[in-house]
Amino acid sequence: MSASITLYHNPRCSKSRAALALLEEQGIAPTVVLYLETPPDRDELADLVAKLGIAPHDLIRTGEDLYKAEYKGKTLDDASWLDVMAAHPKLIERPIAVRGARAVIGRPPENVLSLLD
Repeated sequence: MSASITLYHNPRCSKSRAALALLEEQGIAPTVVLYLETPPDRDELADLVAKLGIAPHDLIRTGEDLYKAEYKGKTLDDASWLDVMAAHPKLIERPIAVRGARAVIGRPPENVLSLLD
């Protein structure tokens, strides 16, 4: 495999664990980033969003209590949503697999396999 895979991972999340297991079943040992312990900074988040091809708000976990309490119903620009995720990594959707210039959200976990072609 020419480009390695990086997995933004939360071991407490069943979808994240399943995505990691799927990659390992394919013989891939991704670089695992425990993003709650070492959160991506604003620039890394902007890069991830670009690779995913989505708007920053689409990377927000809207089911989180923090989102519901502080951000639900608010209209923020893209830069502000990046700031929110940088300040509160718990709000970043997971898992995210990255290979080269491409990235996918592992929901469902099988999405990560699309990076292998």
